[in-house]
Order: sequence, then C-alpha cells, then structure tokens
Amino acid sequence: MSGTSLDGVDGVLADFSGTSMTVLHHATAPFPDTLRAEFLALNQAQGHDELHRGALAANALARVYAQVVAQLLTDSGLQPAQVAAIGAHGQTVRHRPQEIDGTGYTLQLNNPALLAELSGIDVVADFRSRDLAAGGQGAPLVPAFHSEVFGRPGETLAVLNLGGIANLSVLGAGGTVLGFDCGPGNCLMDHWCQLHRGQPFDHDGAWGAGGSVKAPLLERLLAEPYLALPPPKSTGRDLFNRQWLHDRLEGLQDLEASDVQASLAEFTARTCAADFSRHAGAARTLLVCGGGALNSALMQRLSQALPGVDVCSTATRGLPPLQVEAAAFAWLARRAMQRESGNLASVTGARGARVLGAIYPR
Repeated sequence: MSGTSLDGVDGVLADFSGTSMTVLHHATAPFPDTLRAEFLALNQAQGHDELHRGALAANALARVYAQVVAQLLTDSGLQPAQVAAIGAHGQTVRHRPQEIDGTGYTLQLNNPALLAELSGIDVVADFRSRDLAAGGQGAPLVPAFHSEVFGRPGETLAVLNLGGIANLSVLGAGGTVLGFDCGPGNCLMDHWCQLHRGQPFDHDGAWGAGGSVKAPLLERLLAEPYLALPPPKSTGRDLFNRQWLHDRLEGLQDLEASDVQASLAEFTARTCAADFSRHAGAARTLLVCGGGALNSALMQRLSQALPGVDVCSTATRGLPPLQVEAAAFAWLARRAMQRESGNLASVTGARGARVLGAIYPR
C-alpha cells in the first residue's frame, strides 16, 4: 500500500489459512524524493506531458512494490510460487467519483503487469473502478476489512485511519458498517512541515505541540463545505492540497509557522471527532491506524475532543497501525481471487456488492 501521505510503501505477508488472518511479516520502502515530487505534481495537474510522466511514474512505483515483495520473501524464506497473490493498490493521483459525466473516475497509477513480471506472483490491482462503475464512490474500501478483523458482536466501535486523508469506519453492534472520508489526516500537516522545517512530517507532533491554535485560521479550515456533506463521500488531494491551505492563509501572514501547524493538527482532530460523535455516538472505543496513530500529540488532541472514549492504537487489537492498510489490500486481493465481493454498498453508495480488482497472472 502507498497512500495519500506519499511517504513510501508498506507491505505485509498475510496468512489466511487459519480461522483468522495472521500478518507474518511487514516491510517498508521509502519513495525516492523525485518520485514523491512527481506524484505530487501529477495529483495537482502541474507541468506538461502528464500521460508520459504518469506512465514512467507507474513503472517506478511497480519497482518499489517489487522491492518490498522481495524483502518479504527474503524475510519469510518463501518462494514466489508459495504466494497466492499480491494486492497492489497503486498511487491515487486523481479522485473525482460521480463528477462531470455522472460516473466520474478514480485514477491510481500502477503497472501491475510489470510487478507480476518482476515478482513472479499473480497481481490483483485496480480495486476501485468496479465500485465506481456500479455508482459508488470507489472509496473507502477498508471498512469491510475493518469489520472483518476488528468487529465484535454486540459492540459498537469505530476505526479511524489517519493517513494523508482520514477515513472513519463505524462498526455497529448488530453488524452494520458505515464508512467515509472525514477530511485531511496528515497531508496538510506534512506539507507545512516540509515547507518550513525541511522534514517530511512532524515527528510525534512535537513542532505543532509547541505552537498555539489560532481561532481565525481554524474557523476558516472548518468552514470547508465538504465537511458538512453526508456520507457516502470520499476525498483526497484533489481538494485538500497545498493551494487549498494557502487560500485559507490569505491575509493571515503574521501567524507563526508553528501556530499554523498546531491549528492544522487541531483541524484534523476536530473534524474526526465531530464525525465520530455524529455517526458513532454509541461507541466507547476509537481504534486508530495509519501514521497519525504514531503522533502522540494528535492522539492527545483526539482524546481531549472525545471525553469518555477510549482512543487507542489498533495494536491493542492485534494489528499495528502501519500494517492495517496493506493487510486490507491483501484481504481484498484474496476476495478477488476467490471471486467474492470486496465493497460495501452501505459505505460507497454502489448499487450492490461487486468483485473488486483485475487479475494480472504471473
């Protein structure tokens, strides 16, 4: 999995032979700076010859994926023939569901054929377009997996993925599942930290914790119309990008950079907490995954915004936060190989359950 944060690739080796999924190994690989910059540019329609550049970026991504797969095979001692399939999501550079012509599109750069060639393993890719074709948002797709691994009969709980974008899964006590994108997770904070500190993210939220939340800026951020939309809904860098943030900073140039960072962290916490209160009010537990789960300052803000709720890492339920997304796409790949549906109409708004993904044989 390589998500909106654009920090690199997480991969897991998942075993489904028992009564529940077991993650055997986890490997990561960072993106080269040039590839990360290219993905950012392609996401925001910067530059020329996008088809050519996008194709080359897809090739480069497949090679990083292959590097992670090779590491997992080395760590496990397995041969390629012993792995049923790779679930390779690709890198989202545009997400415009239901827009323009009624169907819209979602575009994940990827070269699954090259990955199959490099790895010698069947590859499942293009998970989102089938849901879009059925009238859905194509995202988020992880709530079905969250329900499978974290859901408990008789208990209502929520799972919050704090990647570049934040998405919430509400797992009802009776088996119902709701899920949607809340808004920004780390993407705006990461951008601001890179711009002012030369670092890809604010380690443990320490820089932002040293600043003060500024009400005028926070009010502008919270006024974004997307936040008030009812689910099903999904978003990405198409909306919450560098230009969106800088538009809302207009006229507020006297702010300290650390105060902007603090305000962005509060913005993420407030939007996620508001969606939790609105849609998961009966839950007393909020499980958090993604890179944001490792940001103790952000986790503290979430806890303060949700008194009486146990805000904790998914590690407390057996799956470390940086493994959840990759495990979800291993699970979705397995569903595709078995011709089983992977989406939830209650989440994406699709007309029904659909088998997700295209299979590229080794």
